[in-house]
Amino acid sequence: MAKIKKNSHKVLYRKYSSNIKYMMMVLTVLIITYFLPKQPRFRYEFEKGKVWLNKDLIAPFSFAILKTSPQVITDKQDALNNVLPIYRYNADINKAIENAYLDEFDVKWKTSSLPEGEMQKYKTASFKILSNIYTKGIIAINTKHQKENKNYDLTLLNNNISKTINTQDLYTVQSALAFFNNSFNIKNEQIKTMVLGLVEDHLQPNIIFDERMTTIVQNNTVNSLSTTHGMVQKGELIIAKNNVIDEETYQKLQSFKATYEAQTKIIGDSSLVYLGQILLVGFNLCLLMVFLYMFRKDIFADNRQISLLLLVITTMLLALTWAIKLNLPTLYYIPYCIVPIIIRILFDTRLALYLHLLVILIAGFFVPNSFEFVYYEITAGMVAIYSIRNLVKREQLLLSALFILTSYFICFIGIGLLREGSFQEIEWINFVPFAVSVLLSLIAYPLIYAFERVFGITSDVALIELTNTNNKLLRELAFKAPGTFQHSLQVANLAEAAIFKIGGNSLLVRAGALYHDIGKIENPQYFIENQNTGKSPHDKLPYEQSAQIIIKHVLKGIEIARRHQLPESVIDFIRTHHGNTRVDYFYQSFLKNSPEKFVDENIFRYPGPIPFSKETGVLMLADSVEAASRSLKNPDAQSINDLVERIINYKLEQNQLDNCDLTLKDLETIKLIFKTMLMSIYHVRIDYLQTV
Repeated sequence: MAKIKKNSHKVLYRKYSSNIKYMMMVLTVLIITYFLPKQPRFRYEFEKGKVWLNKDLIAPFSFAILKTSPQVITDKQDALNNVLPIYRYNADINKAIENAYLDEFDVKWKTSSLPEGEMQKYKTASFKILSNIYTKGIIAINTKHQKENKNYDLTLLNNNISKTINTQDLYTVQSALAFFNNSFNIKNEQIKTMVLGLVEDHLQPNIIFDERMTTIVQNNTVNSLSTTHGMVQKGELIIAKNNVIDEETYQKLQSFKATYEAQTKIIGDSSLVYLGQILLVGFNLCLLMVFLYMFRKDIFADNRQISLLLLVITTMLLALTWAIKLNLPTLYYIPYCIVPIIIRILFDTRLALYLHLLVILIAGFFVPNSFEFVYYEITAGMVAIYSIRNLVKREQLLLSALFILTSYFICFIGIGLLREGSFQEIEWINFVPFAVSVLLSLIAYPLIYAFERVFGITSDVALIELTNTNNKLLRELAFKAPGTFQHSLQVANLAEAAIFKIGGNSLLVRAGALYHDIGKIENPQYFIENQNTGKSPHDKLPYEQSAQIIIKHVLKGIEIARRHQLPESVIDFIRTHHGNTRVDYFYQSFLKNSPEKFVDENIFRYPGPIPFSKETGVLMLADSVEAASRSLKNPDAQSINDLVERIINYKLEQNQLDNCDLTLKDLETIKLIFKTMLMSIYHVRIDYLQTV
């Protein structure tokens, strides 16, 4: 039975990494286009008050002219105002009240000790008046139906027959009692008082407001309103070239657009629309891959980083699709500037701008006023990139948000004045979505941390955390190998100053310098900077074994760094800071003391690789120069100058800088910085008398 080799999955991954790259790209295109709206896009862009620069527009079909939103709202309000509140005449209340009145009249009369002979007479008279009141109707006045006048018209339903009536033609409880008081004219005050009290207890509205029926009628009235006024006939001129788009023409164009989109949604071929989206999105992603291949080969070769870029693009465009399906009032709520912020912090300025342009260009096909949208978002994205060049402080994100908001505000005012020609006509409430999107862009900070962890990318924030000398690993180095720790600090200062001057990532080179000798934590006594007794443990070892101990600090350093989850970009400094040079002291000692023996030079040579970036190259030079400077017995300007020249020229002769992006001009700048700083470290004074 065949055995699967260990790490065979890694071998397969390397073998098919390019295929995986293109599969991810195809999958991204399919996901994005699957969720995008499949409606054909209207071909014209237009704005009120602008000149129509296209050819004469002739109506290809007849269509109704839609009313404007304010017109529709006004019509609805007028229609609602014309709908009278509906009240129902409740005859059941009449019967119940009349029966209760007659029953209680007898009881009340007897308890009041009034003459029995007159009871029927007054009972009949009072009941007749009460019945007339209920027949006419008692209404409970609803204040929300009162407008300018106290009385108002209403629709009264009685036995499914409706009629319009005014409240002044009906009784209220108060007016009914007053009417009864005036109509029930008798001289006996005791009887009148008793009857009035009884009537007052039995007066209640029998004309009740029917809110449900009123709402139904109102809804039916609003729904029956026409949203159009007038027609544009087929073949009719909508607008001629170079004409200004006025209010009437603008409404015709809006109506034409709405009708066109409605028709194409029904008769248009959605599969062809899908194909068009695949072509556009796929072409843009192909351009991204070409850009990475030509200018960022390191990212192009790393599928993890490519997957991060594709994830950011997909997420942002899916957020746009989600907003379209939710029918948000405006798509400016979406924080488009998250893309340039995240990509700038994790990668660089050029890639951030390119990716932002790619997202905005695709989004522009699905938003109204595409050019205006693109202008807003590209300028805001550029400001976001410029304002967050190096994220070294937390408040920089807040400052960046403020700059983005300012950019939006300037564009908002400029476009508003261009369109309206007046500050008073600018609708300031429309700026709220921009402010919301800027606030939402602040979630970039936790997203950056998540992307770092998931995709193994190192940002400036992570590098700042690594360069803190209170870091657990650096504290261990300082305790176990104090000489190495001091050496690392000096190397960090030299390399950081040099890379800052010639251009590069100074934070990365400082972090790399602090950790480059971390492997010396194991067996620190074998390294001269940690030897305090004057005796070296190498004195009792063969030269080959001593060389291997020295060389192993690189491999041990990589092992320790990975155990502590240091970023690969920092581990690269550990791996390359000696390149593939020889441990010359032990090599020369071996040749001198054992000339007759065969020597395998690889035993005395570091495994490499040689430095492959400006940062790793500068660190190699700084490490060698700082270590060699400690051997100077009487450091002065001349000896330091000779030392720096000799070390850097030796690295050039050994081809250690072949893969770096360092130019000869860069090397001269590095030499000058190293010399200046070493003179300051060793307090060397220039002999001015010799220069006179």
